[in-house]
Amino acid sequence: WPAEMIQAILVFNNHGKPRLVRFYQRFPEEIQQQIVRETFHLVLKRDDNICNFLEGGSLIGGADYKLIYRHYATLYFVFCVDSSESELGILDLIQVFVETLDKCFENVCELDLIFHMDKVHYILQEVVMGGMVLETNMNEIVAQIEAQNRLEKSEGGLSAAPARAVSAVKNMNLPEIPRNINIGDLNIKVPNLSQFV
Repeated sequence: WPAEMIQAILVFNNHGKPRLVRFYQRFPEEIQQQIVRETFHLVLKRDDNICNFLEGGSLIGGADYKLIYRHYATLYFVFCVDSSESELGILDLIQVFVETLDKCFENVCELDLIFHMDKVHYILQEVVMGGMVLETNMNEIVAQIEAQNRLEKSEGGLSAAPARAVSAVKNMNLPEIPRNINIGDLNIKVPNLSQFV
């Protein structure tokens, strides 16, 4: 696989609301939003019975890139790839990603992408990292995710992490923080930090 063959992975709903946006090339935030909008409009105006790939939008590099997509229920999964990439290979990759999501969430739906964003990103990282394909075998990906889930459960889960972090900070023996700092004519009042821990 060539370096950075995948430029971006965009998932948006039928109304163009982004549900997963992952760029593997640096773009300012504003340009990223424009690329999502442009990609949505390019994909939306296509008929369901025509092929699932087209030239990239002007913002992401035009003819040098291809948009390869699949439409499932309320979601479009769009991979923006180097024009030398195999369309069928990427369509298969999208299928693997969606089937993996489906297996991990038991019938994935748009709400899963909204409420379990961290898990969705983790799954995506098992498939693609840095714009390169890591794994295309769904069973391998699912095994990795299940192993991660077991690890989280044995550690008390991710939800317990913030509480553990707070209690660790409380138990640290920090030197007393001065309440007032005088620098020449300036008098700075230091807030009482104990209220935050």
